[in-house]
Amino acid sequence: MTGLALIGLIIAGLLILFGAVLAVAETSLTHLTVARAEVMFVDDDRKPLVIGLLNRRAEVLNPILLFRLACQLGAATIVGAVFGPRTDNLGLVAMFLGLLTITYVFGEALPKAYALRYPASAAGRVAPLVGGLMRTAPIRWVTSALTWISNRLLRSDARRSGPAITEEELLAFAAAATAAEAIEPAEGALIQSVIEFGDTVAREVMLARPDMVIVGRAATVSTALDLALEHGYSRMPVIGGDIDDVIGVVHTKDLVRAEREGEAERPVESIARQVSFVPETKAADSLLREMQANARHLAIVVDEYGSTAGLVTLEDLIEELVGEIVDEFDSVEPDVVETLADGAVRVHGRMPVDELNEMVGTTLPDDDWDTVGGLIFNSLGHIPAVGESVSCADAELFVERIEGRRITQVRVRPAPQQ
Repeated sequence: MTGLALIGLIIAGLLILFGAVLAVAETSLTHLTVARAEVMFVDDDRKPLVIGLLNRRAEVLNPILLFRLACQLGAATIVGAVFGPRTDNLGLVAMFLGLLTITYVFGEALPKAYALRYPASAAGRVAPLVGGLMRTAPIRWVTSALTWISNRLLRSDARRSGPAITEEELLAFAAAATAAEAIEPAEGALIQSVIEFGDTVAREVMLARPDMVIVGRAATVSTALDLALEHGYSRMPVIGGDIDDVIGVVHTKDLVRAEREGEAERPVESIARQVSFVPETKAADSLLREMQANARHLAIVVDEYGSTAGLVTLEDLIEELVGEIVDEFDSVEPDVVETLADGAVRVHGRMPVDELNEMVGTTLPDDDWDTVGGLIFNSLGHIPAVGESVSCADAELFVERIEGRRITQVRVRPAPQQ
């Protein structure tokens, strides 16, 4: 082997080594998140550089990929120039396989495995090199030009960037992490609640109009306080002529204070506070922020005609995220969901359809209604009588109890699996 050939092989080896460093940079910067970098580089001088590279990830990766490809092609070209003229066809195949093995093991597999195992450490080590490449103007110009050419070759709709990850993928990741015991089931449920909270509207979390406890404007402080103590509420809507004429909200603290000051016969209207009105289609996350900002714990939900549809409290919104919050004054209905011997379940008519589907494994529709009772009303087209049933999707619903015009007990029997 001549001295020139030896120098060529040394250069090829250095190119493969430099390509391996770039592979570490590509993998570490791709898999390291900004949040993790903030934690890992708290007292490190390299933190601003690493965070800056991560925030410009799409721009940073282009020169890395270009140089890594140039290193691999350059190494292959040099090896071919050194050994190609001196070998036959079989030797060329052996040279190709040998170069492929070396490049794969030392230029791809090992550096990427290291970067995947220690992404923060790897990113910190290669950050100065990558930062130097980004500061070199000719490199930026070349990569920008090549990127522009590749974008021009793509269709216009292919260049549109969508979300990096969808809600469905996040939910799938949370479910997989829970199944793998990487996170606790309660943490997985909280993640799911937070993601689904953005698609929830006020109508789905409100206390329905028939269940509202209200007090008339002319009622006395003593009467209103008795009503509040009976039901365990800290706030009650105050109405004028009817329930569609809500004029304010009265606080139990104000009632207690007024009674202790000897004003038990004072009209409730005089101590009622201003109340907020929100449409039933208002997003729950937006409503939560609004109630926090305005220091309001109760809002009246109105439908498209301006009529009172129900009320929503700050506690209702928080329960959508963390689950039911029950205190000493809450009256919990026993056996809200009762499993029967024949595999059916007995539920309240106001149970949300999506919760029933999740619990029983059915696919009952929830188009223009939210509750099981609403599904039955819509399917029958009239107020049902006890004993009537509805066959819908993969379940049959039997009306077992009615109070007034409200369905209060339904037996749901899923269809047998085929």
